Amino acid sequence: MVGSIAAETLVSSDVFSEVVIADIEIAQARRMVERLGTGNVSAVKLDAASPRSISNAIVGSSVVLNCVGPFYKYGPIIMKAVIESKVNYVDVCDDFDATEKLLAMDGDARKAGISALVGMGSSPGVANVLVRFCADSLLERVEAVDIYHAHGGEKVEGPAVVKHRIHSMKMDIPMFLDGKFTTVRLFEESGKSLEEEVEFRDVGTYNVYAYPHPETITLPRYLKGVKRVTNLGLVLPPAYAELIKGVVRLGVTGEEPIVVQGHKIVPLEFAVAFILSQRQRLMEEAGPSEPMGCLKIVVKGYKNGEKSTYVFSLSSRGQGMGEGTGVPAALGAILMATGKVKEYGVNPPEGCVDPIDLLELARTKVSLGGKRGLPIVIEHIDKDGKSERINLLS
Repeated sequence: MVGSIAAETLVSSDVFSEVVIADIEIAQARRMVERLGTGNVSAVKLDAASPRSISNAIVGSSVVLNCVGPFYKYGPIIMKAVIESKVNYVDVCDDFDATEKLLAMDGDARKAGISALVGMGSSPGVANVLVRFCADSLLERVEAVDIYHAHGGEKVEGPAVVKHRIHSMKMDIPMFLDGKFTTVRLFEESGKSLEEEVEFRDVGTYNVYAYPHPETITLPRYLKGVKRVTNLGLVLPPAYAELIKGVVRLGVTGEEPIVVQGHKIVPLEFAVAFILSQRQRLMEEAGPSEPMGCLKIVVKGYKNGEKSTYVFSLSSRGQGMGEGTGVPAALGAILMATGKVKEYGVNPPEGCVDPIDLLELARTKVSLGGKRGLPIVIEHIDKDGKSERINLLS
């Protein structure tokens, strides 16, 4: 879903002499090549759990774009193999624990003389870059960052996405509150206290809950004096999100096999299969369904000594997580290939992507919903609560 959109964007960019689509499902990769219908695309079989397979697949490449999930399982394996092959790297990692492991490889990447951009999707990714834009160009000091996201309705959802959500609901979720790093638990009071109702442009108003995305651990390191960084989200329709939460509450998501009528069954694999078996029914019950999504970023701070707030909304109907994550990922790979990412080592988006470079590239290389560039709506709210729309590049 994400990788196919990224591949389409890379091929249409005319930046690369060749694009290789690597997947363990080689037949699907070849069908993707046929669908793209161009001579500079090929397919190769890759086992993301095998360093040798990874190294063989990426030999001769200038950039590796990794869209293989779940990242808590495959991210560190792939990154290590890429560093050893001395190839520049971009991914869409949205697991904070995997992000910490990837950032810990910074020294190895520097020694190899490569650049690695991690978390270059929507959230994380575009969210980080827009917050940096606020800190660099719009505000003198950032006090709080609240990132919200809601998406769903895609025709296909893979097991890796569901495993990511289950993983996210079971862990200690990082937040930056009152100027300190802390953690909350989704089903405990610490997590429930953060839940709120949020209006998403073009999508609707929904209750969102704590998400362990890595912005909450990376942004505070780049924003001096920030007091709060949170990440809250929801998968649509809400009944589907509640199903996943219910399965996690029941505790049937372990990875140790159990015996059921003489057969060894991994509870997690059963849980994922059951959740996916109910997805279509829940979408139909929710009404007319189409891919949709919205990323909303609220940045509060000070300018000229007065309180000031900027609200960024990236929303769409007819397009969902595939476009929202795959397009920024491809743009990150293009920035890497064209020398716009100059920092060596492992960096999050706010650490190495110039916001203007990203927005200008999107304007020339991306068309979503018939419009050029990323569909960003920006609202400025002054100290008196007066609101106005602004042009990001003015």
